[in-house]
Amino acid sequence: MTNYSIKGARSASGTPIDLHIVDGRLAAQSGAGAEVIEADGLLALPGLVDIHTHLREPGFEASETVASGTACAARGGFTAVFAMANTNPVTDSVERAAYVAELGRAAGNTDVFPIGSITIGLGGEQLSPIAEMAAAGVRIFSDDGKCVMNSALMRQALQLSADNNVIIAQHSQDHVLAGPDAAADERTVAAELGITGWPWAAESIMIARDVQLAELTGGRLHSCHVTTAESVDVVRWAKARGIRVTAEATPHHLLLDSELLRAKDTTFKVNPPLRGAEDIEALRAGLADGTIDLVGTDHAPHDPASKQGGFAQAKPGMLGLEQALASVIETMVNTGRMDWADVVRVMSTTPARLTDIPDQGGMLRVGEVANLVLIDPTRRAVVDREKSLSKARNNPYHGMELPDPIEMTFYSGRLTYSRRA
Repeated sequence: MTNYSIKGARSASGTPIDLHIVDGRLAAQSGAGAEVIEADGLLALPGLVDIHTHLREPGFEASETVASGTACAARGGFTAVFAMANTNPVTDSVERAAYVAELGRAAGNTDVFPIGSITIGLGGEQLSPIAEMAAAGVRIFSDDGKCVMNSALMRQALQLSADNNVIIAQHSQDHVLAGPDAAADERTVAAELGITGWPWAAESIMIARDVQLAELTGGRLHSCHVTTAESVDVVRWAKARGIRVTAEATPHHLLLDSELLRAKDTTFKVNPPLRGAEDIEALRAGLADGTIDLVGTDHAPHDPASKQGGFAQAKPGMLGLEQALASVIETMVNTGRMDWADVVRVMSTTPARLTDIPDQGGMLRVGEVANLVLIDPTRRAVVDREKSLSKARNNPYHGMELPDPIEMTFYSGRLTYSRRA
Protein backbone atom coordinates (compact mmCIF):
# COMPACT_ATOMS: atom_id res chain seq x y z
CA MET A 1 0.00 0.00 0.00
CA THR A 2 1.30 3.45 -0.96
CA ASN A 3 2.08 5.87 1.84
CA TYR A 4 1.26 9.57 1.39
CA SER A 5 2.33 12.84 2.96
CA ILE A 6 -0.17 15.67 2.34
CA LYS A 7 1.43 19.07 2.82
CA GLY A 8 -0.14 22.51 3.22
CA ALA A 9 -3.85 21.70 3.44
CA ARG A 10 -6.33 23.38 5.75
CA SER A 11 -9.05 21.81 7.87
CA ALA A 12 -12.76 22.69 7.80
CA SER A 13 -12.06 25.32 10.46
CA GLY A 14 -9.35 26.88 8.30
CA THR A 15 -6.38 25.81 10.39
CA PRO A 16 -3.26 24.44 8.66
CA ILE A 17 -3.04 20.66 8.63
CA ASP A 18 -0.45 18.21 7.31
CA LEU A 19 -1.63 14.63 6.99
CA HIS A 20 0.44 11.47 6.80
CA ILE A 21 -1.12 8.24 5.54
CA VAL A 22 0.78 5.11 6.55
CA ASP A 23 -0.63 1.64 5.91
CA GLY A 24 -4.14 3.01 5.46
CA ARG A 25 -4.26 5.13 8.62
CA LEU A 26 -3.40 8.66 9.59
CA ALA A 27 0.00 8.79 11.27
CA ALA A 28 2.06 11.30 13.23
CA GLN A 29 4.82 11.32 10.65
CA SER A 30 5.36 10.22 7.09
CA GLY A 31 6.19 6.63 6.29
CA ALA A 32 9.07 5.26 4.28
CA GLY A 33 8.91 6.25 0.63
CA ALA A 34 5.81 8.38 1.11
CA GLU A 35 4.43 10.12 -1.95
CA VAL A 36 4.31 13.85 -1.23
CA ILE A 37 1.12 15.67 -2.20
CA GLU A 38 1.30 19.45 -2.28
CA ALA A 39 -2.08 20.68 -1.05
CA ASP A 40 -1.69 24.45 -0.82
CA GLY A 41 -5.09 26.07 -1.22
CA LEU A 42 -6.95 22.82 -0.57
CA LEU A 43 -9.24 21.80 2.27
CA ALA A 44 -8.91 18.37 3.86
CA LEU A 45 -12.27 17.01 5.02
CA PRO A 46 -13.49 13.63 6.26
CA GLY A 47 -14.77 11.47 3.41
CA LEU A 48 -18.40 12.12 2.50
CA VAL A 49 -21.11 9.59 3.39
CA ASP A 50 -24.30 9.07 1.36
CA ILE A 51 -27.15 7.12 2.92
CA HIS A 52 -29.32 7.25 -0.23
CA THR A 53 -27.67 5.79 -3.34
CA HIS A 54 -29.13 3.67 -6.12
CA LEU A 55 -26.39 1.40 -7.46
CA ARG A 56 -28.84 -0.67 -9.59
CA GLU A 57 -26.93 -3.94 -9.27
CA PRO A 58 -28.18 -6.65 -9.29
CA GLY A 59 -30.72 -6.52 -12.08
CA PHE A 60 -30.26 -3.15 -13.76
CA GLU A 61 -26.61 -3.20 -14.76
CA ALA A 62 -27.35 -1.33 -18.01
CA SER A 63 -27.96 1.74 -15.84
CA GLU A 64 -25.24 1.29 -13.21
CA THR A 65 -23.16 -1.29 -11.41
CA VAL A 66 -21.74 -1.22 -7.92
CA ALA A 67 -18.31 -0.67 -9.47
CA SER A 68 -19.36 2.25 -11.70
CA GLY A 69 -21.59 3.81 -9.05
CA THR A 70 -18.90 3.76 -6.40
CA ALA A 71 -16.40 5.18 -8.90
CA CYS A 72 -18.86 8.09 -9.21
CA ALA A 73 -18.99 8.27 -5.45
CA ALA A 74 -15.21 8.53 -5.18
CA ARG A 75 -15.23 11.20 -7.89
CA GLY A 76 -17.73 13.07 -5.73
CA GLY A 77 -15.61 12.81 -2.56
CA PHE A 78 -17.54 9.95 -0.95
CA THR A 79 -15.91 7.15 0.99
CA ALA A 80 -19.13 5.37 2.04
CA VAL A 81 -22.51 4.83 0.41
CA PHE A 82 -25.68 2.98 1.35
CA ALA A 83 -27.21 1.03 -1.54
CA MET A 84 -30.99 1.19 -1.85
CA ALA A 85 -32.96 -2.04 -1.94
CA ASN A 86 -34.98 -1.59 -5.15
CA THR A 87 -32.82 -3.89 -7.24
CA ASN A 88 -33.81 -7.14 -8.96
CA PRO A 89 -34.01 -9.19 -6.87
CA VAL A 90 -34.95 -6.81 -4.09
CA THR A 91 -32.61 -6.73 -1.09
CA ASP A 92 -35.10 -8.38 1.26
CA SER A 93 -33.00 -11.12 2.87
CA VAL A 94 -29.73 -11.60 4.69
CA GLU A 95 -28.27 -13.40 1.69
CA ARG A 96 -29.15 -10.65 -0.76
CA ALA A 97 -27.75 -7.98 1.54
CA ALA A 98 -24.52 -9.95 1.86
CA TYR A 99 -24.28 -10.15 -1.93
CA VAL A 100 -24.50 -6.36 -2.33
CA ALA A 101 -21.88 -5.86 0.38
CA GLU A 102 -19.57 -8.32 -1.38
CA LEU A 103 -19.98 -6.43 -4.67
CA GLY A 104 -18.89 -3.31 -2.81
CA ARG A 105 -15.81 -5.00 -1.36
CA ALA A 106 -14.87 -6.30 -4.80
CA ALA A 107 -15.16 -2.83 -6.34
CA GLY A 108 -13.00 -1.32 -3.61
CA ASN A 109 -13.92 2.33 -4.24
CA THR A 110 -15.93 3.04 -1.08
CA ASP A 111 -17.60 1.26 1.77
CA VAL A 112 -20.90 -0.13 0.49
CA PHE A 113 -23.63 -0.81 3.05
CA PRO A 114 -26.78 -2.56 1.79
CA ILE A 115 -30.18 -1.13 2.68
CA GLY A 116 -32.82 -3.78 3.31
CA SER A 117 -36.36 -3.40 2.04
CA ILE A 118 -39.13 -2.74 4.53
CA THR A 119 -41.46 -5.16 2.75
CA ILE A 120 -40.87 -8.33 0.76
CA GLY A 121 -40.32 -7.47 -2.88
CA LEU A 122 -41.31 -3.85 -2.14
CA GLY A 123 -44.85 -5.16 -2.29
CA GLY A 124 -46.13 -3.26 0.72
CA GLU A 125 -47.93 -6.31 2.10
CA GLN A 126 -45.52 -8.38 4.19
CA LEU A 127 -42.55 -7.18 6.22
CA SER A 128 -39.07 -8.29 5.28
CA PRO A 129 -37.14 -10.20 7.98
CA ILE A 130 -36.03 -6.94 9.57
CA ALA A 131 -34.80 -8.42 12.85
CA GLU A 132 -32.80 -11.11 11.07
CA MET A 133 -31.24 -8.62 8.67
CA ALA A 134 -30.51 -6.21 11.52
CA ALA A 135 -28.67 -8.99 13.36
CA ALA A 136 -26.58 -9.46 10.22
CA GLY A 137 -25.58 -5.78 10.25
CA VAL A 138 -28.14 -4.04 8.02
CA ARG A 139 -28.67 -0.57 9.46
CA ILE A 140 -31.35 1.00 7.24
CA PHE A 141 -34.57 -0.37 5.75
CA SER A 142 -36.46 1.35 2.94
CA ASP A 143 -38.90 0.66 0.13
CA ASP A 144 -37.61 3.80 -1.58
CA GLY A 145 -39.51 4.50 -4.76
CA LYS A 146 -42.63 3.25 -3.04
CA CYS A 147 -44.30 4.45 0.14
CA VAL A 148 -45.47 1.98 2.78
CA MET A 149 -49.14 2.98 2.66
CA ASN A 150 -50.48 0.48 5.20
CA SER A 151 -50.39 2.25 8.57
CA ALA A 152 -50.53 -0.96 10.60
CA LEU A 153 -47.61 -2.40 8.63
CA MET A 154 -45.62 0.80 9.07
CA ARG A 155 -46.31 0.66 12.80
CA GLN A 156 -44.93 -2.89 12.91
CA ALA A 157 -41.83 -1.81 10.97
CA LEU A 158 -41.19 1.06 13.37
CA GLN A 159 -41.68 -1.23 16.34
CA LEU A 160 -39.03 -3.54 14.90
CA SER A 161 -36.88 -0.45 14.41
CA ALA A 162 -37.17 0.31 18.12
CA ASP A 163 -36.50 -3.29 19.10
CA ASN A 164 -33.45 -3.64 16.86
CA ASN A 165 -32.10 -0.06 16.81
CA VAL A 166 -32.31 0.33 13.05
CA ILE A 167 -33.69 3.06 10.81
CA ILE A 168 -36.89 2.94 8.77
CA ALA A 169 -36.35 5.30 5.83
CA GLN A 170 -39.63 6.25 4.21
CA HIS A 171 -40.33 7.46 0.68
CA SER A 172 -43.14 9.80 1.72
CA GLN A 173 -45.75 9.78 -1.03
CA ASP A 174 -49.45 9.21 -0.61
CA HIS A 175 -49.98 7.10 -3.73
CA VAL A 176 -53.65 8.08 -3.86
CA LEU A 177 -52.99 11.82 -3.87
CA ALA A 178 -49.89 11.46 -6.05
CA GLY A 179 -50.38 8.40 -8.20
CA PRO A 180 -48.10 6.79 -10.76
CA ASP A 181 -48.78 9.53 -13.34
CA ALA A 182 -47.91 12.42 -11.01
CA ALA A 183 -44.74 13.95 -12.42
CA ALA A 184 -44.61 17.72 -11.79
CA ASP A 185 -45.09 20.08 -8.87
CA GLU A 186 -48.78 20.86 -8.61
CA ARG A 187 -48.19 24.17 -6.82
CA THR A 188 -46.18 25.69 -9.68
CA VAL A 189 -46.00 24.30 -13.22
CA ALA A 190 -48.02 21.09 -13.54
CA ALA A 191 -51.30 22.54 -14.77
CA GLU A 192 -49.64 24.99 -17.13
CA LEU A 193 -47.54 22.25 -18.72
CA GLY A 194 -50.37 19.73 -18.88
CA ILE A 195 -48.49 17.26 -16.65
CA THR A 196 -50.26 15.38 -13.86
CA GLY A 197 -49.63 17.24 -10.64
CA TRP A 198 -47.78 15.98 -7.54
CA PRO A 199 -49.31 17.99 -4.63
CA TRP A 200 -47.28 19.03 -1.62
CA ALA A 201 -49.80 17.41 0.71
CA ALA A 202 -49.01 13.95 -0.68
CA GLU A 203 -45.60 14.22 1.00
CA SER A 204 -46.32 16.04 4.25
CA ILE A 205 -49.38 13.90 5.06
CA MET A 206 -47.25 10.74 5.07
CA ILE A 207 -44.51 12.35 7.13
CA ALA A 208 -47.14 13.51 9.64
CA ARG A 209 -48.53 9.99 9.92
CA ASP A 210 -45.13 8.39 10.24
CA VAL A 211 -43.72 10.70 12.89
CA GLN A 212 -46.74 9.91 15.04
CA LEU A 213 -46.20 6.20 14.50
CA ALA A 214 -42.56 6.73 15.46
CA GLU A 215 -43.71 8.45 18.65
CA LEU A 216 -46.12 5.61 19.35
CA THR A 217 -43.48 2.91 18.93
CA GLY A 218 -40.23 4.65 19.83
CA GLY A 219 -38.89 3.70 16.41
CA ARG A 220 -36.30 5.57 14.36
CA LEU A 221 -37.82 7.24 11.30
CA HIS A 222 -35.87 8.85 8.49
CA SER A 223 -37.73 10.96 5.91
CA CYS A 224 -36.08 10.55 2.53
CA HIS A 225 -35.77 13.44 0.05
CA VAL A 226 -37.94 16.02 1.82
CA THR A 227 -39.06 18.62 -0.74
CA THR A 228 -41.80 20.90 0.59
CA ALA A 229 -42.14 23.71 3.10
CA GLU A 230 -44.98 21.87 4.81
CA SER A 231 -42.84 18.76 5.22
CA VAL A 232 -40.08 20.82 6.84
CA ASP A 233 -42.68 22.20 9.24
CA VAL A 234 -43.84 18.70 10.18
CA VAL A 235 -40.29 17.50 10.82
CA ARG A 236 -39.60 20.59 12.93
CA TRP A 237 -42.77 19.95 14.97
CA ALA A 238 -41.84 16.30 15.47
CA LYS A 239 -38.35 17.12 16.65
CA ALA A 240 -39.74 19.62 19.13
CA ARG A 241 -41.78 16.76 20.62
CA GLY A 242 -38.66 14.61 20.95
CA ILE A 243 -39.71 12.12 18.30
CA ARG A 244 -36.85 10.07 16.82
CA VAL A 245 -37.00 11.48 13.30
CA THR A 246 -34.32 12.61 10.90
CA ALA A 247 -34.66 14.04 7.41
CA GLU A 248 -32.61 14.55 4.29
CA ALA A 249 -32.54 16.98 1.39
CA THR A 250 -31.14 16.05 -2.00
CA PRO A 251 -28.63 18.14 -3.96
CA HIS A 252 -31.08 18.58 -6.84
CA HIS A 253 -33.95 19.77 -4.67
CA LEU A 254 -31.62 22.32 -3.09
CA LEU A 255 -30.41 23.73 -6.41
CA LEU A 256 -32.88 23.01 -9.22
CA ASP A 257 -36.44 24.32 -9.56
CA SER A 258 -39.60 23.29 -11.35
CA GLU A 259 -39.14 25.92 -14.06
CA LEU A 260 -36.64 23.53 -15.63
CA LEU A 261 -39.56 21.28 -16.66
CA ARG A 262 -40.84 23.79 -19.21
CA ALA A 263 -38.97 22.10 -22.07
CA LYS A 264 -40.26 18.72 -20.83
CA ASP A 265 -36.71 17.38 -20.84
CA THR A 266 -37.00 14.02 -19.10
CA THR A 267 -33.61 14.54 -17.48
CA PHE A 268 -35.45 16.74 -15.00
CA LYS A 269 -38.13 14.19 -14.18
CA VAL A 270 -37.58 12.99 -10.64
CA ASN A 271 -39.69 11.66 -7.77
CA PRO A 272 -40.55 13.66 -5.74
CA PRO A 273 -40.54 16.35 -8.41
CA LEU A 274 -38.53 19.53 -8.54
CA ARG A 275 -40.36 22.21 -6.56
CA GLY A 276 -40.77 25.99 -6.68
CA ALA A 277 -38.98 28.85 -4.99
CA GLU A 278 -41.03 28.73 -1.78
CA ASP A 279 -40.18 25.09 -1.14
CA ILE A 280 -36.53 25.48 -2.12
CA GLU A 281 -36.15 28.32 0.36
CA ALA A 282 -37.71 26.19 3.10
CA LEU A 283 -35.32 23.32 2.36
CA ARG A 284 -32.27 25.55 2.46
CA ALA A 285 -33.42 27.17 5.69
CA GLY A 286 -34.19 23.75 7.20
CA LEU A 287 -30.77 22.39 6.29
CA ALA A 288 -29.08 25.48 7.71
CA ASP A 289 -30.93 25.37 11.05
CA GLY A 290 -30.64 21.60 11.53
CA THR A 291 -34.28 20.65 10.98
CA ILE A 292 -33.02 18.71 7.97
CA ASP A 293 -30.15 16.62 9.25
CA LEU A 294 -28.20 15.67 6.18
CA VAL A 295 -27.81 15.61 2.42
CA GLY A 296 -28.66 12.35 0.65
CA THR A 297 -27.93 12.25 -3.07
CA ASP A 298 -30.72 9.93 -4.28
CA HIS A 299 -28.27 9.12 -7.10
CA ALA A 300 -30.62 7.41 -9.58
CA PRO A 301 -28.96 6.44 -12.86
CA HIS A 302 -31.04 5.28 -15.84
CA ASP A 303 -30.08 3.85 -19.19
CA PRO A 304 -31.07 6.08 -22.16
CA ALA A 305 -34.10 3.98 -23.10
CA SER A 306 -35.62 4.55 -19.67
CA LYS A 307 -35.60 8.30 -20.22
CA GLN A 308 -37.25 8.14 -23.66
CA GLY A 309 -40.84 7.83 -24.87
CA GLY A 310 -42.10 11.18 -23.63
CA PHE A 311 -42.33 12.83 -20.24
CA ALA A 312 -45.18 10.69 -18.95
CA GLN A 313 -43.46 7.42 -19.84
CA ALA A 314 -39.92 8.26 -18.77
CA LYS A 315 -38.64 6.89 -15.48
CA PRO A 316 -37.95 9.42 -12.73
CA GLY A 317 -34.46 9.94 -11.38
CA MET A 318 -31.19 11.75 -11.96
CA LEU A 319 -27.50 11.41 -11.22
CA GLY A 320 -26.33 12.94 -7.98
CA LEU A 321 -23.05 11.67 -6.57
CA GLU A 322 -20.53 13.64 -8.62
CA GLN A 323 -22.16 17.07 -8.22
CA ALA A 324 -23.53 16.65 -4.69
CA LEU A 325 -20.88 18.72 -2.98
CA ALA A 326 -21.01 21.27 -5.79
CA SER A 327 -24.71 21.79 -5.16
CA VAL A 328 -24.21 22.26 -1.43
CA ILE A 329 -21.37 24.71 -1.99
CA GLU A 330 -23.42 26.71 -4.48
CA THR A 331 -26.62 26.87 -2.44
CA MET A 332 -25.37 26.88 1.13
CA VAL A 333 -21.69 27.90 1.37
CA ASN A 334 -21.47 30.52 -1.35
CA THR A 335 -24.67 32.12 -0.02
CA GLY A 336 -23.27 32.34 3.51
CA ARG A 337 -25.82 29.99 5.05
CA MET A 338 -23.27 27.33 6.02
CA ASP A 339 -19.56 27.12 6.65
CA TRP A 340 -17.25 24.18 5.96
CA ALA A 341 -17.81 22.69 9.40
CA ASP A 342 -21.52 22.63 8.59
CA VAL A 343 -20.78 20.87 5.30
CA VAL A 344 -18.85 18.19 7.16
CA ARG A 345 -21.76 17.85 9.56
CA VAL A 346 -24.48 17.30 6.93
CA MET A 347 -22.43 15.31 4.41
CA SER A 348 -20.12 13.23 6.60
CA THR A 349 -20.42 13.27 10.39
CA THR A 350 -24.20 13.11 10.77
CA PRO A 351 -24.86 10.34 8.22
CA ALA A 352 -22.00 8.29 9.68
CA ARG A 353 -23.15 8.70 13.27
CA LEU A 354 -26.80 8.20 12.40
CA THR A 355 -26.00 4.81 10.92
CA ASP A 356 -23.23 3.95 13.40
CA ILE A 357 -20.75 2.91 10.73
CA PRO A 358 -17.12 2.46 11.71
CA ASP A 359 -14.19 4.54 10.46
CA GLN A 360 -16.30 7.13 8.64
CA GLY A 361 -17.22 10.73 9.37
CA GLY A 362 -14.63 11.14 12.10
CA MET A 363 -11.91 13.62 12.90
CA LEU A 364 -8.77 13.67 10.79
CA ARG A 365 -6.50 12.61 13.61
CA VAL A 366 -3.66 10.19 14.17
CA GLY A 367 -4.74 6.56 14.33
CA GLU A 368 -7.95 6.98 12.36
CA VAL A 369 -8.56 5.12 9.10
CA ALA A 370 -7.64 7.48 6.27
CA ASN A 371 -11.04 8.22 4.74
CA LEU A 372 -10.76 11.78 3.51
CA VAL A 373 -11.20 14.13 0.59
CA LEU A 374 -9.10 17.06 -0.60
CA ILE A 375 -11.12 19.85 -2.19
CA ASP A 376 -10.44 23.12 -3.95
CA PRO A 377 -13.19 25.42 -2.64
CA THR A 378 -12.73 27.99 -5.42
CA ARG A 379 -12.55 25.91 -8.59
CA ARG A 380 -15.54 26.05 -10.95
CA ALA A 381 -16.28 24.32 -14.25
CA VAL A 382 -19.09 23.66 -16.71
CA VAL A 383 -20.58 20.22 -16.05
CA ASP A 384 -20.22 17.79 -18.96
CA ARG A 385 -22.33 14.66 -18.64
CA GLU A 386 -20.01 12.80 -21.01
CA LYS A 387 -17.23 13.03 -18.43
CA SER A 388 -19.26 11.26 -15.76
CA LEU A 389 -17.93 8.00 -14.37
CA SER A 390 -21.49 6.69 -14.24
CA LYS A 391 -22.76 4.32 -16.92
CA ALA A 392 -25.78 6.63 -17.21
CA ARG A 393 -26.04 10.14 -18.64
CA ASN A 394 -29.17 11.53 -16.96
CA ASN A 395 -27.22 14.36 -15.36
CA PRO A 396 -29.43 17.38 -14.59
CA TYR A 397 -26.42 19.67 -14.10
CA HIS A 398 -25.15 19.25 -17.67
CA GLY A 399 -24.11 22.61 -19.12
CA MET A 400 -24.25 24.46 -15.78
CA GLU A 401 -21.23 26.25 -14.37
CA LEU A 402 -20.85 24.99 -10.82
CA PRO A 403 -18.16 24.46 -8.20
CA ASP A 404 -15.84 21.62 -9.22
CA PRO A 405 -14.15 20.99 -5.90
CA ILE A 406 -12.90 17.41 -5.72
CA GLU A 407 -9.12 17.13 -6.02
CA MET A 408 -8.45 13.72 -4.44
CA THR A 409 -10.37 11.09 -2.50
CA PHE A 410 -8.72 8.57 -0.17
CA TYR A 411 -10.62 5.49 0.95
CA SER A 412 -8.91 3.40 3.66
CA GLY A 413 -5.69 5.12 2.71
CA ARG A 414 -5.94 4.27 -0.98
CA LEU A 415 -6.24 6.98 -3.61
CA THR A 416 -9.58 6.21 -5.28
CA TYR A 417 -9.90 9.42 -7.28
CA SER A 418 -7.41 12.07 -8.35
CA ARG A 419 -7.88 15.02 -10.65
CA ARG A 420 -4.10 14.96 -11.09
CA ALA A 421 -4.00 11.41 -12.46
